Amino acid sequence: MVGNDPALRRADWDKPALRRAQQAADSIAELVAATEPGARLGTREELRARCGVSVGTFNETLRILQARGLVTVRPGPGGGLFAAEQSPMVRLGNSVLALDAQQTDVADAVRIRDALDPLLIEDALWHASPADLAGLRDRLGVMAEAAKGGDAAAFVHANWKLHAAIAEISPNPLLRSLYLSLLDLIESHTLSVLPGDGKPLPDYINERLALHAGLIDALERRDRDEAIRLIHAHNVTA
Repeated sequence: MVGNDPALRRADWDKPALRRAQQAADSIAELVAATEPGARLGTREELRARCGVSVGTFNETLRILQARGLVTVRPGPGGGLFAAEQSPMVRLGNSVLALDAQQTDVADAVRIRDALDPLLIEDALWHASPADLAGLRDRLGVMAEAAKGGDAAAFVHANWKLHAAIAEISPNPLLRSLYLSLLDLIESHTLSVLPGDGKPLPDYINERLALHAGLIDALERRDRDEAIRLIHAHNVTA
């Protein structure tokens, strides 16, 4: 456990407290980069004071840092936060997470994600189990409910979760990790521009729903030509 105060929920990513937690995590990440692996960074309280955030916000900061594989926590006298040993995979993920929230960065992330989509579809064609396909249909059902209810933000979230579920099918840890890191980057920096609940959905959204339904049908039939055609159409019209 990182503390008694709860960390922020994923649904709260667009709130100022999380932005402060992310900024604090970035600040400590710079400290980690300037030290040797295993070096002591300071106590929790020292680092919290250095970042100028509340206890609850620092709990979330610590969760972010641990998820990135940047720090380890040791209890007792002489304990505190220490710079973690980082594998090449962790360094790759941290490079993605360190991207700025500028529009050009998000656009680049979308471009790279789109380039990886056909690889993930190839893996899904070969490796998707009946349970995996049932899970994809569940995700599609959430998209359909959001479209029916006119909830554009929920539709986009459900769309991202569907693509994350497709990525999870891949047996390739490098491809899976890179894709999911890019998806997290895109999601966390797009929340502030999503339309609010109750806004009318254009025909385009319903077309996207039909495209994803066709894609899952093609995966279930193991129809490679149709699945690849649809994922290219998905990325061209996104």
